Amino acid sequence: MIKEVFNMPSVRIPTPLRRLTGEKDEVSVEAATIGNLIEELESQFPGIKQRLCDEDGNVRRFINLYVNNEDIRFLKGTDTELQETDIVSIIPAIAGGH
Repeated sequence: MIKEVFNMPSVRIPTPLRRLTGEKDEVSVEAATIGNLIEELESQFPGIKQRLCDEDGNVRRFINLYVNNEDIRFLKGTDTELQETDIVSIIPAIAGGH
């Protein structure tokens, strides 16, 4: 029997979402892609997916996801593959202006 191996990248949680993660600033989840990671975060921390994704399941425009400092929008989006040593950062966009 072949055992399916999942990677456990680290996910950096921004301050506004930490109340959903029990105030943890970093968590590890088993995920092969960003899409898997979002689903796994939701299963561990209910409510986090609606903060990250719109009703169609797409990453919200004001949420930036980075894998090792690379914006997933310039990679494969939610199909971006993850490795065990990857660090995923969730960065809410900050509005500026006058």
